[in-house]
Amino acid sequence: MSLPCGTYNMSYARDMAIIRTPAQWVMAIAGIAFLFCFPSFIPEGWLDVLNSTMMLMIAVFGLSIVTGYTGQISIGQAAFMGVGGYTSAVLATNFGFPFWAALPCAGISAGLIGLLFGMPSLRVKGFYLAMATLAAQFIIPWLIVNVRADITKGTSSLSVPVPELGGIIFNTQQSMFYIIIPVMLLAIFFAKNLVRTRLGRAFIAIRDNDLAAEVMGVDIFRYKLIAFFICSFYAGIAGCLYAHWMRVICVDNFTLMESIWYLGMLIIGGMGSISGAIMGTIFIRLLDIVAKLITPLAGQIFPTAMTAVGPTLFGLVIILFLLYEPRGLAHRWTTFKASYRLWPFSY
Repeated sequence: MSLPCGTYNMSYARDMAIIRTPAQWVMAIAGIAFLFCFPSFIPEGWLDVLNSTMMLMIAVFGLSIVTGYTGQISIGQAAFMGVGGYTSAVLATNFGFPFWAALPCAGISAGLIGLLFGMPSLRVKGFYLAMATLAAQFIIPWLIVNVRADITKGTSSLSVPVPELGGIIFNTQQSMFYIIIPVMLLAIFFAKNLVRTRLGRAFIAIRDNDLAAEVMGVDIFRYKLIAFFICSFYAGIAGCLYAHWMRVICVDNFTLMESIWYLGMLIIGGMGSISGAIMGTIFIRLLDIVAKLITPLAGQIFPTAMTAVGPTLFGLVIILFLLYEPRGLAHRWTTFKASYRLWPFSY
């Protein structure tokens, strides 16, 4: 990657640093401070959209690790979110767990379930692995509905208590924002650093050529399972936040269509890029808002197509990206940064 004029990497640690220059530190700190000031000047409705978008980002980060970096297709991310959400809801409602204790439990439980559905990755990959993970999208909701329905409430909604800390009750969009955003920033930090470690390099080696990676001594099965655990852990954390944000949870919140949307976010943002996961999530959320705005107009022209506007627009955008920008928005952003750093000496 090209660096600004006068910036040199004099050590390996400096070369590996995420934030390298004083200007980047200033922009990073200013950006985080700006994020924390968001609730003060945006309407409640947009704050609702922002909260939901950040929770989706956490789930997409996990999917980026297993699919974008390790090359293992997963179509069960929404189901793993359901595991985390129901774990947190049951612990908080029936066993009196505080939100802060239920949060890591939700991530760990989803991660362990993800290990079970990641085991077929030893024998199958590609389309066949996608089918194996798709099974999670049917098995997990069935278990939630039919096994101990007295605890999960089956097909009915399960009420979830609001988080509390030192007498502070997080029962508004603004207060929940201050829980969601630190978790989201930590998720970005760990995901960004994970892919730069030995573990991350093993993931990338498996994605690029699993046979060559195995010949070089990479334990393929072990690293694939770790990738699935991390992916599902992120989904469980997102599911826990979602449950306490909504204050009610239902199995219908975690459908196959949701898992498809998460994959679409990853495709549009760019596989193998944490910044791509961020861009793709924001893009799809904005696209969803646009679809809702134009749905009434489309309904006047095509009354029977009211419910098809969103999926049609989503499918069209996915096709256009696969045809004209298969590496996603992250690649376009990288190209733009390289062009302005080298301008006017493009050669």
